[in-house]
Amino acid sequence: MALIINGEHIDDEIIEAEFRHIKSHYERTLQVACCERDPEFRGIAKDNLISRALLGQESRRRHPEVSEEDVTARLTKLMDEAGGETQFYMNIGMQVKDEALVRENVAGGVRLDKTLQEIYAPEPEPTEAELRACYEANLKHYMSDEEIQASHITKGLSGATSRQEIYQAMRDVRSELLAGADFAKLAEEHRSGEQHQIDLGWFKRGEFMEEFETIAFSMGEGEISPVFNTQLGFHVCTVTGRRPSVARPFDEVKADVRNRFLEEYRDKKFNSLLEELKAAAKVEDTNPEGESCGH
Repeated sequence: MALIINGEHIDDEIIEAEFRHIKSHYERTLQVACCERDPEFRGIAKDNLISRALLGQESRRRHPEVSEEDVTARLTKLMDEAGGETQFYMNIGMQVKDEALVRENVAGGVRLDKTLQEIYAPEPEPTEAELRACYEANLKHYMSDEEIQASHITKGLSGATSRQEIYQAMRDVRSELLAGADFAKLAEEHRSGEQHQIDLGWFKRGEFMEEFETIAFSMGEGEISPVFNTQLGFHVCTVTGRRPSVARPFDEVKADVRNRFLEEYRDKKFNSLLEELKAAAKVEDTNPEGESCGH
């Protein structure tokens, strides 16, 4: 038994499951090597479980009883958010429907909600000055998206004898452009039909094909791209305009700023509660180093 928190035992299997969850998350995002950060991840896993246990204990102390109506309401909401009862049980990994166990767990969520509502109340009403200070401190979250305007010449593979034939034709087009040919004129000459759009207009990241955006957003205005390939065929493009990312006006994002201000307030209150609970808790870790990797 590795963790005992105010007399509440945390099974080794639970610790190991939390450890694996954390490690897999970091491996997906950071490509972590096999074992070198295991002690760190195991420490995070234990801290998470200690925090959850303490919050659960505090919630039960404050709200030992919760109404069946509150539990039913929360459970119904969770099932609706999951897309129905069947999907809900699949999401929580239960092979067999066990309503009693689920309601017990949901009751814990109800207790925690009520506890946090007490901790957060009364929520402040921020002044204009406080909102503007929050806006300035978090300006990176209120930037407009960078936009570019681009034109392209493209040739699909339809009717071609080979990919190499089309690729070479586009290389020749690019050579003409680099030698000073007018892009719009050359694009019209190689236009495959009225449905073929040369000027793509203004667009942000995520609004066009990823392969195209990767090239286009890396280019300077007036630059001629290398020949590149997408699902539509081979392309040569040029950027004809660029709108850099700029801060959106305060009045435009004021509602978002207010939400962030209140989120930061709640985070501070939550972390303060957690630190108080940890300071007063009796935590026994009988295996502080955790298991080795075995490699």
